[in-house]
Amino acid sequence: MIGTELHTQVEALETHAPAVHRLVDPARVARQAGREAGRARPADAFGAASGGGRGESYIAAQRALHTRRHGITQLLDLLTADHPAPSPVVLDLLGGDGLVAKVVAEWDEPRPTIVTCDASPFMVEAAWADGVPALRQRAEEMLFRDASVDGVLLAYGSHHLSREQRGAAAREAFRVLGAGGAFVLHDFLTGSPMDTWFAKVVDAYSRTGHDHEHFDRAETEGYLRDAGFADVRLTLLDDPFVATGASRREAELALGAYLVNMYGLVELVAEHGERTAHARAFELAADIFRYERPDGGTWEIRTVPDEERGTWTTTMPREALVAVGRRP
Repeated sequence: MIGTELHTQVEALETHAPAVHRLVDPARVARQAGREAGRARPADAFGAASGGGRGESYIAAQRALHTRRHGITQLLDLLTADHPAPSPVVLDLLGGDGLVAKVVAEWDEPRPTIVTCDASPFMVEAAWADGVPALRQRAEEMLFRDASVDGVLLAYGSHHLSREQRGAAAREAFRVLGAGGAFVLHDFLTGSPMDTWFAKVVDAYSRTGHDHEHFDRAETEGYLRDAGFADVRLTLLDDPFVATGASRREAELALGAYLVNMYGLVELVAEHGERTAHARAFELAADIFRYERPDGGTWEIRTVPDEERGTWTTTMPREALVAVGRRP
């Protein structure tokens, strides 16, 4: 077991991922370790349930690698497009237990080198336990050398950072990127179905609640431009959840189970029991996740058969706001 101590993780990188270890700045590690010495660790929303977190259920959700594969693949395409390196090094700043790294591990060579990073000790320890080298660091206070990496991804949880931390994270991304390196910032628009889902469902039924602000376009673009990035572009990205089952009902329940685990909806389970909670989570999502289409129709949750495989697939649409900038 690698454990949660910073120096132990850095030493493990030297053994298990020496190319990544060379990118870590020893002076920054020493300063961070010094600041942590003798201090109690802050509350960890993604820690163990015994400490008030929802880490175990979140990790259970991540085992379904296919559920978010489509969005992850698109984000990495944005990061590595036109990069001359055959295997660019990408920092996954909110990497959790290593989902992005695990998805990339399924790809054929060449593929980017994903460095899993997270502020949660529980998540970083879980990544190491799954064989994913990881480093505990904050997105706004990185431990990597100046101009040392090719890409930085801040996704799937960016709204957990305060507005001040978001700006600091963009500046840190600029610092650690080499010339031509890309920074991708991903989250969801205020007022979007995802924003509604967090406010009406996650905040109500999760042990940890969800009192976090999402992003607007001007704010998001401002973080990148203020940090010094050039060629800043904003786009809306199709980032669905996808679940499968042996029947229509089982596919829909699989999506409901994913949502319960992903967001730690323990109060929904306490109120309804596990299987009914899965059904209720699906019903809530079906009511919330509707997007207007340019032709006047709507994107909504759909369940369709796959006759070749004899299974059913349920797809929950999610439209993410993504900003991309490059370091000159």
